[in-house]
Amino acid sequence: MDPFAFPPLAALLDAAYGALTGLSDLLTPTAGASAAALAVVLVTLLVRALLIPVGISQAKAEQTRARLAPKLRELQRRHKKNPERLQKEMMALYKAENTSPFAGMLPVLAQAPIVGILYTLFLRPEIAGHPNELLSHDLFGAPLGTSLVSALFGGTATPATFLVFGVLLAIMIAVAEVTRRVFRPTPVEGDDSPLNSPTMLRVMSSLHYLTAVFAAFVPLAAALYLTVTVVWTLVQRVILRRRFPLPTPAVSRAAVSGR
Repeated sequence: MDPFAFPPLAALLDAAYGALTGLSDLLTPTAGASAAALAVVLVTLLVRALLIPVGISQAKAEQTRARLAPKLRELQRRHKKNPERLQKEMMALYKAENTSPFAGMLPVLAQAPIVGILYTLFLRPEIAGHPNELLSHDLFGAPLGTSLVSALFGGTATPATFLVFGVLLAIMIAVAEVTRRVFRPTPVEGDDSPLNSPTMLRVMSSLHYLTAVFAAFVPLAAALYLTVTVVWTLVQRVILRRRFPLPTPAVSRAAVSGR
């Protein structure tokens, strides 16, 4: 079943197509064949700029969760044999602090529909019954509607495809590595939960690289969006972490002895 056959979603996709092609036409005198790619970059920057207040809320929520972590660990220690009471006490604590365990997830959720629309715009040969002209655009010779994986297995990969995707993936991997090093979670003294184990912390750190893996499977236009947004996210997190610093946790002895 095609979800974009549903009239409201079809109208939304057509409106997004019209806006992106219109912006691309405006940029063509400057960017030429890469006008659509530049339009994607500008749309990404606009979306992230609109989400700055949400990013600030996310940083505040992260700071609050770090401040509440010792109290949550104490509740877990006190009520570990009574999960129902533990859940009730944790919810009461979050309510008293005017926050929730899910605070700060909005930026990810807000961007998911945008990535989905970009993915669809550069995947469908027709939009609302008319030819999809966006598929004729490229970035330095790499078609915006082709993914790295489909190009490899379809035998359509060109040097331009490898070059453009290679640069984007290299940027995403570099950003992931910087993010992993700068925002590396530290084992906390007194927290014996599975999430605080060295293995789980390593797994959580490795999740930063999933965006690069995902980018290899989506059309180049969506990969371009992801590249711009991860760079923006890193810069924004660094700035906001200085504005809303986290309390310094008590590092576990195992972490100290392992250094």
